[in-house]
Amino acid sequence: MQSIPATRTIKLEASYSAFWPQLGKWCGIAMLALIYFPLLWLVLLSASNDPLSGIPGPFSLRHYGSLLGNPQWHGPMAASLLIAAIIGLICAVTATVVGRAVARISKSGWVLVLFVLPLFVPGMSMGAALFIFIGAVLGLPLGFWSIALGHYIWAFPFSLLIMLVVTLRFDRSLIEAGKDLGASNWRVFCDIEFPLLMPGIVSAGLFGFLMSFNEIMRSIFLRGTSETMPVWSWIQAAAQQSQVPVIFALASIVLLISLPLLCGVFWLLFSRLNKV
Repeated sequence: MQSIPATRTIKLEASYSAFWPQLGKWCGIAMLALIYFPLLWLVLLSASNDPLSGIPGPFSLRHYGSLLGNPQWHGPMAASLLIAAIIGLICAVTATVVGRAVARISKSGWVLVLFVLPLFVPGMSMGAALFIFIGAVLGLPLGFWSIALGHYIWAFPFSLLIMLVVTLRFDRSLIEAGKDLGASNWRVFCDIEFPLLMPGIVSAGLFGFLMSFNEIMRSIFLRGTSETMPVWSWIQAAAQQSQVPVIFALASIVLLISLPLLCGVFWLLFSRLNKV
Protein backbone atom coordinates (compact mmCIF):
# COMPACT_ATOMS: atom_id res chain seq x y z
CA MET A 1 0.00 0.00 0.00
CA GLN A 2 2.88 2.36 0.68
CA SER A 3 4.79 1.58 -2.53
CA ILE A 4 2.27 3.37 -4.77
CA PRO A 5 2.58 6.80 -3.07
CA ALA A 6 6.34 6.37 -2.96
CA THR A 7 6.45 5.70 -6.71
CA ARG A 8 4.29 8.72 -7.40
CA THR A 9 6.56 10.84 -5.22
CA ILE A 10 9.61 9.74 -7.16
CA LYS A 11 7.92 10.57 -10.47
CA LEU A 12 6.85 13.97 -9.20
CA GLU A 13 10.35 14.74 -8.00
CA ALA A 14 11.80 13.65 -11.34
CA SER A 15 9.36 15.80 -13.31
CA TYR A 16 9.93 18.72 -10.93
CA SER A 17 13.71 18.46 -11.27
CA ALA A 18 13.42 18.34 -15.07
CA PHE A 19 11.08 21.35 -15.17
CA TRP A 20 13.59 23.99 -14.04
CA PRO A 21 16.35 23.16 -16.56
CA GLN A 22 13.79 23.27 -19.36
CA LEU A 23 12.40 26.56 -18.06
CA GLY A 24 15.89 28.02 -17.86
CA LYS A 25 16.71 26.86 -21.39
CA TRP A 26 13.60 28.41 -22.94
CA CYS A 27 13.98 31.62 -20.93
CA GLY A 28 17.55 31.86 -22.20
CA ILE A 29 16.42 31.33 -25.79
CA ALA A 30 13.71 33.98 -25.35
CA MET A 31 16.22 36.48 -23.98
CA LEU A 32 18.65 35.85 -26.85
CA ALA A 33 15.82 36.39 -29.31
CA LEU A 34 14.81 39.60 -27.52
CA ILE A 35 18.40 40.87 -27.73
CA TYR A 36 19.33 39.93 -31.28
CA PHE A 37 16.03 40.09 -33.15
CA PRO A 38 15.82 43.94 -33.01
CA LEU A 39 19.40 44.12 -34.34
CA LEU A 40 18.55 41.85 -37.25
CA TRP A 41 15.37 43.85 -37.87
CA LEU A 42 17.44 47.06 -37.99
CA VAL A 43 19.71 45.62 -40.69
CA LEU A 44 16.68 44.49 -42.72
CA LEU A 45 15.00 47.88 -42.41
CA SER A 46 18.17 49.71 -43.38
CA ALA A 47 18.06 47.88 -46.73
CA SER A 48 14.33 48.56 -47.22
CA ASN A 49 12.80 51.19 -49.44
CA ASP A 50 10.65 52.62 -46.61
CA PRO A 51 12.37 51.80 -43.28
CA LEU A 52 10.13 54.13 -41.25
CA SER A 53 7.19 51.83 -41.92
CA GLY A 54 8.78 49.22 -39.64
CA ILE A 55 8.17 46.45 -42.19
CA PRO A 56 11.12 45.13 -44.24
CA GLY A 57 10.81 45.29 -48.02
CA PRO A 58 10.77 46.08 -50.82
CA PHE A 59 14.54 46.01 -50.47
CA SER A 60 16.73 48.76 -51.80
CA LEU A 61 20.23 50.13 -51.13
CA ARG A 62 19.32 53.72 -51.92
CA HIS A 63 19.69 54.82 -48.30
CA TYR A 64 23.24 53.45 -48.24
CA GLY A 65 23.86 55.45 -51.40
CA SER A 66 22.48 58.56 -49.69
CA LEU A 67 24.74 57.86 -46.73
CA LEU A 68 27.84 57.65 -48.92
CA GLY A 69 26.84 60.89 -50.65
CA ASN A 70 26.24 62.76 -47.39
CA PRO A 71 29.42 64.40 -46.03
CA GLN A 72 27.84 65.62 -42.78
CA TRP A 73 28.73 62.46 -40.84
CA HIS A 74 32.37 62.34 -41.95
CA GLY A 75 33.62 64.78 -39.32
CA PRO A 76 31.80 63.16 -36.38
CA MET A 77 32.88 59.70 -37.53
CA ALA A 78 36.53 60.77 -37.79
CA ALA A 79 36.36 62.38 -34.32
CA SER A 80 34.80 59.23 -32.82
CA LEU A 81 37.39 56.96 -34.40
CA LEU A 82 40.28 59.14 -33.28
CA ILE A 83 39.02 59.51 -29.71
CA ALA A 84 38.25 55.79 -29.51
CA ALA A 85 41.73 54.90 -30.78
CA ILE A 86 43.35 57.16 -28.19
CA ILE A 87 41.17 55.80 -25.38
CA GLY A 88 41.79 52.21 -26.47
CA LEU A 89 45.56 52.71 -26.40
CA ILE A 90 45.53 54.49 -23.03
CA CYS A 91 43.18 51.90 -21.52
CA ALA A 92 45.41 49.05 -22.70
CA VAL A 93 48.48 50.60 -21.04
CA THR A 94 46.89 51.82 -17.80
CA ALA A 95 44.75 48.70 -17.31
CA THR A 96 47.90 46.60 -17.62
CA VAL A 97 49.81 48.69 -15.08
CA VAL A 98 46.94 48.92 -12.60
CA GLY A 99 45.81 45.34 -13.16
CA ARG A 100 49.25 43.97 -12.34
CA ALA A 101 49.38 46.09 -9.19
CA VAL A 102 45.87 45.15 -7.98
CA ALA A 103 46.59 41.45 -8.51
CA ARG A 104 49.58 41.70 -6.15
CA ILE A 105 47.63 43.31 -3.31
CA SER A 106 46.60 40.76 -0.68
CA LYS A 107 43.30 42.50 0.16
CA SER A 108 42.37 43.96 -3.19
CA GLY A 109 38.58 43.79 -2.79
CA TRP A 110 38.06 47.37 -1.64
CA VAL A 111 40.55 48.69 -4.19
CA LEU A 112 38.67 46.89 -6.95
CA VAL A 113 35.35 48.27 -5.69
CA LEU A 114 36.68 51.83 -5.93
CA PHE A 115 37.69 51.29 -9.55
CA VAL A 116 34.45 49.52 -10.52
CA LEU A 117 32.08 51.89 -8.68
CA PRO A 118 31.97 54.47 -11.54
CA LEU A 119 30.26 51.83 -13.68
CA PHE A 120 27.15 52.18 -11.51
CA VAL A 121 27.08 55.99 -11.50
CA PRO A 122 24.39 57.22 -13.95
CA GLY A 123 25.88 58.68 -17.10
CA MET A 124 23.87 61.89 -16.66
CA SER A 125 25.31 62.42 -13.16
CA MET A 126 28.88 61.66 -14.24
CA GLY A 127 28.52 63.87 -17.31
CA ALA A 128 27.24 66.81 -15.26
CA ALA A 129 30.00 66.32 -12.67
CA LEU A 130 32.70 66.22 -15.35
CA PHE A 131 31.16 69.28 -17.03
CA ILE A 132 31.60 71.27 -13.80
CA PHE A 133 35.00 69.77 -12.97
CA ILE A 134 36.59 70.32 -16.38
CA GLY A 135 35.22 73.83 -16.83
CA ALA A 136 35.31 75.29 -13.32
CA VAL A 137 38.18 73.37 -11.68
CA LEU A 138 40.55 72.53 -14.54
CA GLY A 139 39.61 75.55 -16.64
CA LEU A 140 39.72 73.55 -19.86
CA PRO A 141 37.52 74.35 -22.86
CA LEU A 142 34.88 71.82 -23.78
CA GLY A 143 35.60 69.93 -26.96
CA PHE A 144 37.71 67.07 -28.25
CA TRP A 145 39.89 66.52 -25.16
CA SER A 146 37.09 66.96 -22.65
CA ILE A 147 35.16 64.25 -24.49
CA ALA A 148 38.26 62.05 -24.47
CA LEU A 149 38.65 62.51 -20.71
CA GLY A 150 35.02 61.59 -20.07
CA HIS A 151 35.33 58.53 -22.29
CA TYR A 152 38.46 57.39 -20.50
CA ILE A 153 36.79 57.60 -17.09
CA TRP A 154 33.92 55.56 -18.49
CA ALA A 155 35.96 52.94 -20.39
CA PHE A 156 38.83 52.32 -17.96
CA PRO A 157 36.88 50.24 -15.37
CA PHE A 158 35.70 47.89 -18.12
CA SER A 159 39.23 47.49 -19.44
CA LEU A 160 40.53 46.92 -15.92
CA LEU A 161 37.99 44.17 -15.26
CA ILE A 162 39.02 42.39 -18.45
CA MET A 163 42.68 42.75 -17.50
CA LEU A 164 42.04 41.37 -14.02
CA VAL A 165 40.56 38.23 -15.56
CA VAL A 166 44.08 37.52 -16.83
CA THR A 167 46.24 38.90 -14.02
CA LEU A 168 44.33 37.19 -11.21
CA ARG A 169 44.86 33.83 -12.93
CA PHE A 170 48.53 34.51 -13.57
CA ASP A 171 50.96 31.95 -12.13
CA ARG A 172 53.35 33.98 -9.98
CA SER A 173 55.77 31.07 -9.74
CA LEU A 174 56.82 31.77 -13.33
CA ILE A 175 58.10 35.19 -12.30
CA GLU A 176 59.95 33.74 -9.33
CA ALA A 177 61.52 31.12 -11.57
CA GLY A 178 62.71 33.81 -13.98
CA LYS A 179 64.27 35.83 -11.16
CA ASP A 180 65.94 32.73 -9.74
CA LEU A 181 67.59 32.22 -13.13
CA GLY A 182 69.06 35.72 -12.91
CA ALA A 183 66.70 37.66 -15.20
CA SER A 184 66.06 41.33 -14.44
CA ASN A 185 62.58 42.66 -13.72
CA TRP A 186 62.36 44.14 -17.20
CA ARG A 187 63.48 40.88 -18.82
CA VAL A 188 60.99 38.91 -16.74
CA PHE A 189 58.19 41.22 -17.86
CA CYS A 190 59.16 41.12 -21.56
CA ASP A 191 59.84 37.38 -21.80
CA ILE A 192 57.32 35.93 -19.32
CA GLU A 193 54.57 38.34 -18.28
CA PHE A 194 53.96 40.25 -21.49
CA PRO A 195 53.31 37.22 -23.77
CA LEU A 196 50.93 35.70 -21.21
CA LEU A 197 49.16 39.01 -20.58
CA MET A 198 48.88 39.88 -24.28
CA PRO A 199 45.29 38.56 -24.74
CA GLY A 200 44.16 40.71 -21.80
CA ILE A 201 46.06 43.75 -23.08
CA VAL A 202 44.57 43.48 -26.57
CA SER A 203 41.09 42.81 -25.18
CA ALA A 204 41.32 45.77 -22.78
CA GLY A 205 42.36 48.06 -25.62
CA LEU A 206 39.64 46.89 -27.99
CA PHE A 207 37.00 47.07 -25.27
CA GLY A 208 38.11 50.61 -24.40
CA PHE A 209 37.86 51.49 -28.09
CA LEU A 210 34.31 50.15 -28.37
CA MET A 211 33.12 51.75 -25.12
CA SER A 212 34.44 55.13 -26.26
CA PHE A 213 33.09 54.84 -29.78
CA ASN A 214 29.53 54.15 -28.60
CA GLU A 215 29.40 56.63 -25.69
CA ILE A 216 26.78 59.38 -25.93
CA MET A 217 25.52 60.46 -22.49
CA ARG A 218 28.81 61.92 -21.22
CA SER A 219 29.60 63.28 -24.68
CA ILE A 220 26.45 65.42 -24.66
CA PHE A 221 27.70 67.28 -21.56
CA LEU A 222 31.34 67.52 -22.62
CA ARG A 223 31.18 68.09 -26.37
CA GLY A 224 31.06 71.88 -26.52
CA THR A 225 30.89 72.55 -30.26
CA SER A 226 32.42 69.17 -31.16
CA GLU A 227 30.35 66.21 -32.32
CA THR A 228 30.99 62.50 -32.15
CA MET A 229 29.19 59.94 -34.25
CA PRO A 230 26.67 58.90 -31.54
CA VAL A 231 25.90 62.55 -30.75
CA TRP A 232 25.40 63.39 -34.42
CA SER A 233 23.08 60.41 -34.87
CA TRP A 234 21.13 61.38 -31.75
CA ILE A 235 20.70 64.96 -32.97
CA GLN A 236 19.51 63.81 -36.38
CA ALA A 237 17.07 61.29 -34.91
CA ALA A 238 15.77 63.73 -32.29
CA ALA A 239 15.03 66.32 -34.96
CA GLN A 240 12.95 63.75 -36.88
CA GLN A 241 14.46 64.91 -40.13
CA SER A 242 14.62 63.02 -43.40
CA GLN A 243 18.06 61.79 -42.30
CA VAL A 244 16.52 59.04 -40.15
CA PRO A 245 16.66 56.36 -42.89
CA VAL A 246 20.31 57.29 -43.44
CA ILE A 247 20.91 56.83 -39.71
CA PHE A 248 19.50 53.31 -40.00
CA ALA A 249 22.07 52.54 -42.68
CA LEU A 250 24.89 54.08 -40.68
CA ALA A 251 23.85 52.24 -37.51
CA SER A 252 23.78 48.95 -39.42
CA ILE A 253 27.30 49.51 -40.74
CA VAL A 254 28.57 50.29 -37.24
CA LEU A 255 26.78 47.20 -35.89
CA LEU A 256 28.22 44.90 -38.55
CA ILE A 257 31.71 46.15 -37.70
CA SER A 258 31.57 46.45 -33.91
CA LEU A 259 29.69 43.23 -33.09
CA PRO A 260 32.21 40.87 -34.78
CA LEU A 261 35.02 42.91 -33.25
CA LEU A 262 33.53 42.49 -29.78
CA CYS A 263 33.03 38.75 -30.37
CA GLY A 264 36.68 38.55 -31.38
CA VAL A 265 37.69 40.21 -28.12
CA PHE A 266 35.93 37.61 -26.01
CA TRP A 267 37.12 34.75 -28.21
CA LEU A 268 40.71 35.92 -27.90
CA LEU A 269 40.42 36.37 -24.15
CA PHE A 270 38.62 33.19 -23.14
CA SER A 271 40.26 30.87 -25.66
CA ARG A 272 43.62 31.84 -24.26
CA LEU A 273 42.41 31.52 -20.67
CA ASN A 274 41.19 27.99 -21.32
CA LYS A 275 44.74 27.05 -22.27
CA VAL A 276 46.20 28.45 -19.04
